[in-house]
Amino acid sequence: MNNDYITVTQLTRYIKYKIDNDSNLNKIYLKGEISNFKAHTRGHFYFTLKDENSRINAVMFSTYAKDVKFDLQDGMKVLVTGRVSVYEATGGYQIYVDSIVEDGLGKLYIAFEQLKKKLDAEGLFLESHKKKIPRIPNRIGIITAPTGAAIKDILSTLKRRWPLCETILFPSLVQGAEAAVDIVRNIELSKNYDLDLLIIGRGGGSIEDLWCFNEEIVARAIYALDTPVISAVGHEIDYTISDYVADLRAPTPTGAAEMAVPDIKDITKLLNQFEIRAINGVTNIHNLALEKLAKLDNSFVLKNPITIYQIKEDKFDNLYERVINSYKNIITNNKNKLELVDHKLINGIKIKINKDFNDYNRIKGKLDLLNPVTIYNYKNEKYINTFGRLLNSYKVLISNNKNKLELIDNKLYNSIFNKVKMDEKNFSNIISKLEALNPLLTIKRGYSIIRKDDKVISSSKDLKKYDKLELEMHDGKVKVEVL
Repeated sequence: MNNDYITVTQLTRYIKYKIDNDSNLNKIYLKGEISNFKAHTRGHFYFTLKDENSRINAVMFSTYAKDVKFDLQDGMKVLVTGRVSVYEATGGYQIYVDSIVEDGLGKLYIAFEQLKKKLDAEGLFLESHKKKIPRIPNRIGIITAPTGAAIKDILSTLKRRWPLCETILFPSLVQGAEAAVDIVRNIELSKNYDLDLLIIGRGGGSIEDLWCFNEEIVARAIYALDTPVISAVGHEIDYTISDYVADLRAPTPTGAAEMAVPDIKDITKLLNQFEIRAINGVTNIHNLALEKLAKLDNSFVLKNPITIYQIKEDKFDNLYERVINSYKNIITNNKNKLELVDHKLINGIKIKINKDFNDYNRIKGKLDLLNPVTIYNYKNEKYINTFGRLLNSYKVLISNNKNKLELIDNKLYNSIFNKVKMDEKNFSNIISKLEALNPLLTIKRGYSIIRKDDKVISSSKDLKKYDKLELEMHDGKVKVEVL
């Protein structure tokens, strides 16, 4: 047996070893077109990367495939980064892809992510800064190209859903190097038209076509605008910086128009419901009022109005009797207090006078024992002077207390007099109100009460020919017959 022969596995492993240890193949950058793309249920991507003359199999495991932010499909031109190795089972070489981006868009994608991160850090995307979209706008501005499907879709949708809305078109470039500046100019121009809402957008296209809506000047102009903005750029899968900074993102220009205004059919239906509810409400109120009126018409008080006066009169008599008794009790109590004070004062004066007379007799007895006339006269004169001053003092005290008693008596009299006057006034007011409710006064003014079988008649519909009636007037009652 010739030992120079090796197996296919050995050859394949040798080639794999050589390729795996080639530094030029461990990190390789390829560009080409995707074909035969398949997404495995476990998350792996399998496809062929080709150009005009050659092709290479490619595999991207789920660890890296989950980071791809766009859908891979056949015919897509891409840029891939990975390593070349040999798959031993087939002996074929292939590239194991680590990252993939669309060809020609790598730099734009990086620029998009960098600007998005910057503006997000500044707070331009915060929900708290977004303005509320008006439910029923009266005037809507539209910044887009004056020709094309986008403006037609927006206008036709607005007209169909809410024809009452006024629209103002601000023709603008929406593609190319000068588009961003033109969009900002039209945003500034829209401030002069008192808009309720502004729609900014265009139809679908490549990322290069939509790039003007990823410019920083456009984003900052939208953020600084006081008017609410709906961003409607491209198709549903297209996202731009203007979508993030706007107050509302629409998936398409048609979707923006649908979000901007209500459907007139829904509003009409809602108004019809309000009309039905209003009619039902008024009908219910009317029926309740009729029921209340019927209850009042059949009430005992209206059929017998004299009872109101009688009840008030009885209540007033009771109140008047209580007031009179209360005043009598107050006067009696104060009179008893005055008599008690007067009695105490007189007894006090009497006790003081008796005490002073006793002192006088005691001193006089002592003086009589001394016999000398001069001493006696001196002492007697001194005592008489003292007694005179004391007597004058009592007179002044009695006069002061008499004045105080008269003052108290006057105050008490005035208080009772004012209270009686106030009650008389209140009584007059009550009588006036009762008189206003007195049905007899109405009769005195020329009206009369018609009764049939002791029931009050309020309508001619309750009468028929030859009915016997009783008419009550202010000076009597008469019998009549309907002819």
